[in-house]
Amino acid sequence: MKILFIGQKGIPATFGGIEVHVDGLSRGLAEAGHDVEVYVRKWYTPKDLKRHHGVRLIHLPTLRTKHLDASIHSLLCSVHALFQRADIIHYHALGPTVFSILPRLFGKKVVSTVHRLDWDTEKWGAFARLFLKMGEYLSARVPHRTIVVSEDLRRYYLNRYGVKTVHVSHGVEKTAPRPACLIREKYGLTGSDYILFLGRIVPEKRVDWLIRSFRQVKRPGPDGKTVKLVIAGGSSATEGYVQNVKALSSGDPEILFTGFVTGMEKEELLSNTLLFVLPSRLEGFPIALMEAKGYGRCCLASDIPPHREAILSGLDGMLFDANRLEDLTLKLQQLLENPGKVEVLGENARKGVEQGPSWKNITETTETIYREILREGLKKGPNNAEGKRPVAAKRPETI
Repeated sequence: MKILFIGQKGIPATFGGIEVHVDGLSRGLAEAGHDVEVYVRKWYTPKDLKRHHGVRLIHLPTLRTKHLDASIHSLLCSVHALFQRADIIHYHALGPTVFSILPRLFGKKVVSTVHRLDWDTEKWGAFARLFLKMGEYLSARVPHRTIVVSEDLRRYYLNRYGVKTVHVSHGVEKTAPRPACLIREKYGLTGSDYILFLGRIVPEKRVDWLIRSFRQVKRPGPDGKTVKLVIAGGSSATEGYVQNVKALSSGDPEILFTGFVTGMEKEELLSNTLLFVLPSRLEGFPIALMEAKGYGRCCLASDIPPHREAILSGLDGMLFDANRLEDLTLKLQQLLENPGKVEVLGENARKGVEQGPSWKNITETTETIYREILREGLKKGPNNAEGKRPVAAKRPETI
C-alpha cells in the first residue's frame, strides 16, 4: 500500500505527541513493506532530510503563524495528495481533517485520527474554535474510518455523533534507562533529585499549578539535597503563558527550564527523574506519560478520563483531584515523603507498559483498518458511488 500522512508538523519527532505518534506508526508501516510518505513543515524538519527510517518526507511550505501554520500546510498537502497514486490518505488532528473533504470528493480513501478535542484549549479565539469544531464534525462524517486514541474520545464520538470510531492508542515500549551523564553536565542533575514535567507549556497542561504546588511542599532529596523541578518544554504559540509561568518561578533556583528536549537528553531526563508530573485539565492520550511509565518512573497526574486510562491510582501511579490545586500539593508531598512507595509505583508502571500495546501492535491494527477500507472500495466500485460513509460490519479490536 501507498500511504500518505497529513497534519503532523513533521518527523523525526522533536516535540509534539502527534509527531511522536506519526513517527512511530509511519516507521512501522515502512518496515512492514509499505510505501509511506509523510508531509512535513520546513521549519520543523531539516530541509535536507528526505528520508527517515524508510519513510519518504515531502517538504511543503507554510506560514508559521499561530492561526495559519497548520491550516495552510494541510491545505497544500491535500491538494498535492490529489495527484498522488495513494491507497490511503491519513489525516491527524481536527484542524487538518477539515481538508480531508478534498481527497474524499476525488474518490480517495481517507482516514482521520483524532488525538484530542483541540477546540477546548485556551489559546484559540472564537473563529479558530469554530474552525476546529468544524474539523470535529467533518472528522465524524468525511473519513472512511475515524480513529481515536482514547476510550474517552470513543465514547464522545458515539454519544455526540452516533459514530463508531476505532480506538487505537499510542505504542509504548519498555525502555532501558540511561545514566545521568548529559543532564549532569548541563544541569547538575544526578538522578532521583528532581521532579519532571515534559511537554508543551500551554495553559491546558497547567504548568503553573505544578510550580505553585512545588513551591509549597517540603522537598527532601537524596544525600540531603533539595529536589529540583525541571520543566522540559516550550511554547506552542503560547508565549504569553510561558512568560507568566517563568515569572511565577522567578527567584527559585530549584526550578529549571530546559526548553524542548530530544534524543539522549530526553531519555536521560525520563530515566532519572524521581517523579513525572502531568497536571493537565485536557489531554487526548498523553504519550509523555506513557513514556515515563516505560522508563519505570512513578507518575502523578490529574484525575481526568484519559489519565484514568493510563494510571491505576495507587497501583502504578497516583492521580489527584483535577479541580483542586491543594490536592496536587498534598499528593506531591505524600510521594516526596515516601520514596519506597515511589519506587514500587514506578516498577509497577514499567510492568504495565510491558503488557500494553507496542508500536508493532499499533502498526498491525492500523494495517487492518486500511485493508478493510480498500476491500469495501472493491465491493462498491472505485469511487464509492453511493457517496456515503462506509461502515464495516466488523471492527479491529480496540488497542
